[in-house]
Amino acid sequence: MKTSIATVSIAGSLPEKLEAIAAAGYDGIEIFEQDFMTHDGSPREVGELIRALGLEITLFQPFRDFEGLPDPLRAKAFDRAERKFDLMQELGTDLVLICSSCHPTCLGGIDRAAQDLNDLGERAAKRGLRVGYEALAWGKHVNDHRDAWEIVRRADHPNIGLILDSFHTLARKTDPDTIRSIPGDKIFFVQLADAPLIDMDLLYWSRHFRNMPGEGDLDITGFMQAVMAARYSGPISLEIFNDQFRGGSPITIAKDGYRSLIALMDDVRQAEPTVRVDLPDIPKRMRVEGVSFLEFASRGSEADALETTLRTLGFRHAGEHISKNLSLWTSGTIRIVINRETTGYASSAFNANGTTVCDIGLDVADAQSTVSRAASLGASTFSQPTGPGELDIPAIRGLGGSVLHFIDTASGLSDVWTVEFNEAQTATMGSGLQWVDHVAQTMSYDEMLSWSLFYSTLFDMQKSPMVDVIDPDGLVRSQALATQDGSFRITLNGAETHRTMAGHFLADSFGASVQHIAFACDDIFATSSNLADTGFKPLEISQNYYADVATRFDLSEEFVTNLAAHNVMYDEDESGSFLQMYSHPFSGGLFFEIVQRQRNYQGYGAPNAPFRIAAQKRHLRPKGMPKV
Repeated sequence: MKTSIATVSIAGSLPEKLEAIAAAGYDGIEIFEQDFMTHDGSPREVGELIRALGLEITLFQPFRDFEGLPDPLRAKAFDRAERKFDLMQELGTDLVLICSSCHPTCLGGIDRAAQDLNDLGERAAKRGLRVGYEALAWGKHVNDHRDAWEIVRRADHPNIGLILDSFHTLARKTDPDTIRSIPGDKIFFVQLADAPLIDMDLLYWSRHFRNMPGEGDLDITGFMQAVMAARYSGPISLEIFNDQFRGGSPITIAKDGYRSLIALMDDVRQAEPTVRVDLPDIPKRMRVEGVSFLEFASRGSEADALETTLRTLGFRHAGEHISKNLSLWTSGTIRIVINRETTGYASSAFNANGTTVCDIGLDVADAQSTVSRAASLGASTFSQPTGPGELDIPAIRGLGGSVLHFIDTASGLSDVWTVEFNEAQTATMGSGLQWVDHVAQTMSYDEMLSWSLFYSTLFDMQKSPMVDVIDPDGLVRSQALATQDGSFRITLNGAETHRTMAGHFLADSFGASVQHIAFACDDIFATSSNLADTGFKPLEISQNYYADVATRFDLSEEFVTNLAAHNVMYDEDESGSFLQMYSHPFSGGLFFEIVQRQRNYQGYGAPNAPFRIAAQKRHLRPKGMPKV
């Protein structure tokens, strides 16, 4: 499989784009004419630069408003094409994209367009070049790939073929299965773009909101199944127009695109086993069975304070590492590791971020296969020297330079807690915290699509619709991903301003990833009572909130009184209900959450966020400010 990406898809100067594309592992590029025109090198020099980076030019584009023009515009269109052919030969590429005309004087008629393409095919053949015709979703007369194919079919020229673009097909809700009947050798090129479902003008939607396959809502997998069933064997290329990407990191965007292509084509191979996808075998998306551990990098008085907080939450000091300054704390199936080391990765994480969740351990079916899939998708693996008696646990880099370790039973990695830790003989009252409900990671808004793609391509997880979390000082976007059985849930929270609590956390922690951890219990009121006995002080919620809850939901007065007495917040949907309470924020904005899900509630209490954030911000008041 030959991978490609249009230069217009990423930010930067042409050399910056090319270097990022080559580093990400692509085979080739579509060179967008504007990117070439803004560069100060000659066509030959640009072609040589591209080939020196190990890339080929898979396509030159776009050539607009060609077919169906009346004279003298028709003659001028052929003259323009000849000049583009000159340029292509200097660059060293043999295929040009012609998109269906939007010219106001363009005349309709399939036979007229076919004749124009046939005549152009004759000219292209004399130079050893090919022409691909694409239906723009907003084309004046041709806006459907079925009409474009009929024009190509009637043009009946070996140097004229069809170019398919997933956005143009799926945005108009055209059935992609109609592609299956097109001869694969007449499909000259395939471009891919996903997009969120938005009801707006097609041209505006296309020019501003495209994203990588898997980041949007279009059926890109179904589209590519049809393409591959037609026995297409050419490049698979990305053509993305996105305002956010235009200002993003070329390296990150190029890597995300490559990850999306590999994951997509692996999905196509799984869904359409009779088609041939020229792609090395990679492990399937891995099933996450739960959170094995969460490791904090901390030190000194901050680590002491964290241990005190864990004690008040009912955690038991369960063990000490055999050779390192690591302590293990447990409650139910929850494991928290506090790493006080002054050398190594965790020490670096503490130096950079302060007290921070530096490592998340996940229970998976196959740890090594998880890392193998991640590496195939472009993730960076992680390792550091192991000491005597320590297990070598597979790991990759995650958000903000953090680490994800993978633990399975088959290879004995799940024995790490008895192999590497000496048991501590400590008693605890316990509080009823049973497992990790979800982990909340905070990032800049511009990073959200990237990390959503990271998790959804690596693990067998589904995305929930993005929601707006209202902070008194701004807006935070939140995207949740979860396994089907809820064994692993993660929320990605994108901050757009440092004034929000999420933005404050990012700034204060210098980009730490995990802002809060939610622990699940079976009875939140019993847990709250237990926590009161251990000295835990919950986040105080305004009584005005409970007056509002009483009006929004059909709850008894006694139940609402109980909610208020325990500082428990409430939400419900058609599937069930959700109860949640919080710790005070610590270490620059970290906090813990305690939740109880009832029946089949799948959300995260988003309607409560403004009230929770306001309460937390009262504890993050700048020094010197009077309490009001």
